[in-house]
Amino acid sequence: MSKMGGKVVVIGAGAWGTALAITAARAGNDVTLVARDDERADAMAEHRENKTYLPGVELPGGMRFSSKLTAAIDGDAVVLAVPAQATREIAPQIAPFLQPATPVVLTAKGFERDTGLRLSQVAAEYMPGMPLAVLSGPSFAADVGRGLPTAVTLACSDPMLAEEIALMLSVPTFRLYVSDDVVGAEMGGALKNVLAIACGIVEGRELGASARAALTTRGFAEMQRLAVAQGARSETLHGLSGLGDLLLTCSSPKSRNFAYGLALGAGQASDETILSEGRFTASAVMRKASEAGIEMPICAAVDAIIEEKMSIDEAINALLSRPLRSELG
Repeated sequence: MSKMGGKVVVIGAGAWGTALAITAARAGNDVTLVARDDERADAMAEHRENKTYLPGVELPGGMRFSSKLTAAIDGDAVVLAVPAQATREIAPQIAPFLQPATPVVLTAKGFERDTGLRLSQVAAEYMPGMPLAVLSGPSFAADVGRGLPTAVTLACSDPMLAEEIALMLSVPTFRLYVSDDVVGAEMGGALKNVLAIACGIVEGRELGASARAALTTRGFAEMQRLAVAQGARSETLHGLSGLGDLLLTCSSPKSRNFAYGLALGAGQASDETILSEGRFTASAVMRKASEAGIEMPICAAVDAIIEEKMSIDEAINALLSRPLRSELG
């Protein structure tokens, strides 16, 4: 791979996949964006815009569009930009078309709901020995698509490969900082989804900025405890894919998880067409916490609310009535 002229295939033409494809094209790569059907691919080719998921952002002239997963066979790098819960469905479909050394970059944030596996673990089942990388960090698709300054983490167990991928996908307004802590990058990205729902609930209940700040801070402590227990490095959680992503998604209704929590807190019906990965991740988080013997009261409250085991008021009262303890505990 090289900075200029590489072939990048992006699987998934939602907002995030489209934004990443645009960025890869701006970086000088030959880019193919794979949509779910011919109609969507043809519409983007005709209008040079993803009117459904990223309206108002022009698609670069040289970008190509397809609905065939076979496009992956030509990629120097393949970016998998599908929802977390679709990873097990898509991974075996693209695996036969990958060259042995082609890196696959996973961009969804979450755990598989039924198994609790990290997404790299799911992908590895169908791509044994294939180089996998994880892209995570504070980023909104609309910002990236419009070329607004953004910095994220690119984690791969092979540091040299991570640097090659980062060089291939980076532009001045989209900076990739490399790491070899794949577990940390994935844990941070998944856990912040659940905590963003909690902060959205606080906002929807109009509990105030002080409560949201406290919740974010204590939520970060929960994130660190579980992530480190799963093998992540603490410093990774203090970086872009941990604290950075948490701060962004816990403070903006542009976050789908925050927006979902906001609707819950305000007693409104959530928009079921908007995917909130945290809804599916919360139960997996609590299974991991139980297995590790780790207390995560905020995440537990979110899970109980989502599963309708506890009302929002009951969850808030339970959190406020917890025994006082050392902040370092």
